[in-house]
Amino acid sequence: MAVLEPKLSFSSLFLALCLLSSLPLTISLGTVSISETSNQTLICALDKQSFLKCASFPSGIQIPIKSHNFSYSAIVGGNGFICALRSSSSSSVMSCWRFSANFTNISFKRIYHGRALDELEAGNSHICGRVKASKQLKCWQWREFNSISDTITQNFSAIAVGQDFFCGLNGFGNIVCVGNEAKVIGKNPGGIQNYTVIGAGFQHACAISLNGSLDCWGEMAGDKPEGQFTSLALAENRSCALRVNGTVVCWGSNNFSLPTNLQATYFIAIVAKRSVFCGIVSSNYSLMCWGNQIFDANSLVFENVKPGSCTEQCSCAPLPGFSSFCPEGLFICQPCITTQLSALSPPPAGCSKGGGWSAKMVVFLVVGITGSIALVTSTACCLLFTRSIGGSSRVHDSGRLDNAETPQESGVSHQRNDPESHLPPPPVLEKRLSHILSGGSGGHLEEYSLQFLLEVTNNFSQDHKIGSGSFGSVYRATLEDGRVVAIKRAESSSLTPSNPVVLTKRQEDTDTAFLAELKFLSRLNHKNLVRLLGFCDDSDERVLVYEYMSNSTLHEHLHKLKSSSPLSSWPRRLKVALDAARGIEYLHAYAVPPVIHRDIKSSNILLDDDWTAKVSDFGLSLISPNNEESHLSLQAAGTVGYMDPEYYRLHQLTTKSDVYSFGVVLLELLSGYKAIHLNEHGIPRNVVDFIVPYIVRDDLHRVLDTNVPPPTPIEIEAIAYVGYIAADCVSLEGRDRPSMSEVVNCLERAWASCFAPPTVSRSSTASSH
Repeated sequence: MAVLEPKLSFSSLFLALCLLSSLPLTISLGTVSISETSNQTLICALDKQSFLKCASFPSGIQIPIKSHNFSYSAIVGGNGFICALRSSSSSSVMSCWRFSANFTNISFKRIYHGRALDELEAGNSHICGRVKASKQLKCWQWREFNSISDTITQNFSAIAVGQDFFCGLNGFGNIVCVGNEAKVIGKNPGGIQNYTVIGAGFQHACAISLNGSLDCWGEMAGDKPEGQFTSLALAENRSCALRVNGTVVCWGSNNFSLPTNLQATYFIAIVAKRSVFCGIVSSNYSLMCWGNQIFDANSLVFENVKPGSCTEQCSCAPLPGFSSFCPEGLFICQPCITTQLSALSPPPAGCSKGGGWSAKMVVFLVVGITGSIALVTSTACCLLFTRSIGGSSRVHDSGRLDNAETPQESGVSHQRNDPESHLPPPPVLEKRLSHILSGGSGGHLEEYSLQFLLEVTNNFSQDHKIGSGSFGSVYRATLEDGRVVAIKRAESSSLTPSNPVVLTKRQEDTDTAFLAELKFLSRLNHKNLVRLLGFCDDSDERVLVYEYMSNSTLHEHLHKLKSSSPLSSWPRRLKVALDAARGIEYLHAYAVPPVIHRDIKSSNILLDDDWTAKVSDFGLSLISPNNEESHLSLQAAGTVGYMDPEYYRLHQLTTKSDVYSFGVVLLELLSGYKAIHLNEHGIPRNVVDFIVPYIVRDDLHRVLDTNVPPPTPIEIEAIAYVGYIAADCVSLEGRDRPSMSEVVNCLERAWASCFAPPTVSRSSTASSH
């Protein structure tokens, strides 16, 4: 008697549809990347802690990629670059390293900071990601992609990136390909399809249908295999596919095939780039690679790698052992297609193939209809939502890794034409930081993880603390390469007053200072400006990392160390003044665009090992107006005693405001008095009001700093001359003050005159009026 397959009613079918339609779509971001440059290959993977580890082939090449213990959710690579993604439930940050031959001349750049991405793919040159919330596409390193952006209006269930083309699966499981590769574009299978997986090589692409069969198009070498598959890895004239049972089959030019030693190996995932393929082994999660003589001789690259990204829930079964890779409550999922295909396998011998709704037919129909219904519904909702607000969808090019580009230069609108603009905007800090870093600034900066900075400062202990600034506390630390650095941190504890309005204002001020430092120091380079090395933007933490200035601040030497300071000589003090003036002159006259510092003071002039003075603390800095026009209606900011009275009174800011502040510093250098100090009766007094009258009467010698030996006959004229310069700098009206270039010229002459017969006179500063 024949065994009949069970028949199901339409009511049972409808119930199955309802249950399956509620299952979420699971996407696993890649945890292995392959990069090539010249004849070298770089294999990178995420370890158990999701930290980045890399190996070069041939071995022995120095890999200058420093991830500083960031936990990443995905990585991709290509010709001369690797990109790593950090994600939370709502946002993602992608940073990339680009390197030349032999992985030298490395450059780092953060190219994306925005809403969460749930799929990331890279071709040999280009990178594309899918936004989790909108299922829309973003691409990087692909300027030409803008010209075809209007041809894509779909949301994507899967994406793939080839050499000069993109292919994706739209909401109905149909293939959409765009780009400049004529051998691929327009050649994909037509008609109504239902594909679940798509892959792209150099000049060909393949897709896996719902029943596991493989379709390929474009210029592909070799014959595609038959059978049922779950994933693809396509390269240049070479291809591999992962079978339902976990084995791999390869095909391509010159009879390319999987090495014999790997043909009985079972894999979870595979990836390819150009000529090299890698796969994660099911039994122990080791990484094996093949494709050239180096890997064919020894396929093992890493013992243990993360087999997939962690997610909140799985549509089907989680991967065995996922808990050792993911925090509690998160899973690594197996591909659902494996479960679907097992249900679609042929019935055992002797089973009836008669009429009625068989289990095989039900599963096939349920999965197909469910996907279509869910995607039709989501597409309709998106269309209604878009129409209700008058928006339109288009591809968004967020800029290139290898070419500094602002949104205006790329021709991309970040508001009207970006479908994400319909969602709540990201925090202001994220948008401004992303603009600074993706706009070309900060290309040489390193991004440090908070965990790394906590380690090198012993949790920001008091033993490492060396001072405080307008931005926060400063700590001394030694990096793993031996460099000594100064780490400036805006501490959360200082930002928690009881009044939430005050808290918000303080946080905004901190974020503004943080961004200003990054904005200016990432593009300024001068020997008399403190160099910014890197930053950390982690949750509520704002941290900046600078070169360490071992000899403290000018303020420290003038007002605390006093007679014991090595600055207890007039030539040395004048040299410090000249160094600082040159740094400010660079900001005003040579930076493009010019910069107004707004907080010049002795505590912001630092001294290095060689006693060279450098200007620091750009938290209040602003772009200078053109042609000495003033900033109007700006709230006065700066430090009491150094602030330009004209700026304070009229809120008119020009470069002459910095000149006034520097004049106060010169008076400090000459007299040893603080900008605001107590007179002999204990009453606060301004150094300008006290010292300038002595300079005007040519009695400066009566108020010179007594902690410095009296000037020699050669030095006395230079000191008097500097007094005249200082008096000019602190003139009440900005138009009466010299420019910083004139100040530098005068200080150069004054310092030189300390070592030569006196040649300077009061008339030398006439041009400053």
